[in-house]
Amino acid sequence: MPSRRRALLVLLSLIVVSVASLALAVAVGSVSLDLDDALSRQVVLALRLPRALAAFACGGLLALAGALMQILLRNPLADPYVLGISGGASVGALLAMLFGLPLVLIDGGAFVGALAATLLVFGLGHGEGAWTSTRLLLTGVIVASGCGAVVALVLTLAPEAQLRGMLFWLLGDLGQSGTPWPALAVLGVGLAAALPYARDLNVLARGEITAMNLGVPVVRLRTGVQAAASLLTAVAVTTAGSIGFVGLVVPHLTRLAVGNDQRLLLPAATLGGASLLTLADTLARSIAAPVQLPVGALTALIGVPLFLFLLTRRGGLA
Repeated sequence: MPSRRRALLVLLSLIVVSVASLALAVAVGSVSLDLDDALSRQVVLALRLPRALAAFACGGLLALAGALMQILLRNPLADPYVLGISGGASVGALLAMLFGLPLVLIDGGAFVGALAATLLVFGLGHGEGAWTSTRLLLTGVIVASGCGAVVALVLTLAPEAQLRGMLFWLLGDLGQSGTPWPALAVLGVGLAAALPYARDLNVLARGEITAMNLGVPVVRLRTGVQAAASLLTAVAVTTAGSIGFVGLVVPHLTRLAVGNDQRLLLPAATLGGASLLTLADTLARSIAAPVQLPVGALTALIGVPLFLFLLTRRGGLA
């Protein structure tokens, strides 16, 4: 268990890394910048900075949502993708693309699809019997599989002219993210709303019976965590498309560094996810410039070996 001083040092380091990742995202690109050039300033303010902030916000949203879900379900595999939330968003967005709807309705379709999948998973996960994390996780896996089947049908029916855009969205694309401010606002509000309940979440992580015996309002807290994690995921997927592994791997890595105290873990996971996606997006638009790679492919390439590393550690996943 990391000491509190070490945990605070890690948190401070993550703040520095977050600022550095944003600075790097603004400085690096296919166009060299001249500080005295008005065109360079336009590139920064109109293109690079909004995209960097969108990546920062979406990475933080996914990591915070993943951390909350892992606490709620007490399962190391819990994340927005395993529970089918991202699959629902993919169905909504791709159907909007298939019918040629404008970008704002594509974003709206992704948001509605994510929330619909959330209601379906948590509704079926509760069922008529007692609520269990295993039942909820299995329900999420089935819903995610169903959404994957619908996505495959949409891709089969889509005209070739639309396939590239659909595939980029499925792999994560921040090139069409638009304004980052709504996602940043939701991230700030979500983290600020979760931190006052960090002590209750610490108790909930020990089990629901223990939490009830210690006076934690388990049902209300569980409902709040479900709603918050779903909203965070929906906003992230609406902004950046389907990006995997951030919500799964980052909470585990930060838990190794700062421990399982949610007062430190939640902000650390948020900063870690934000930095990771910002750096990944910088690589995605730089390493093969002027061709832009799907950022979701890079996060998967980073996330798979990290996850395998966590599995091979003594004790497995935390």
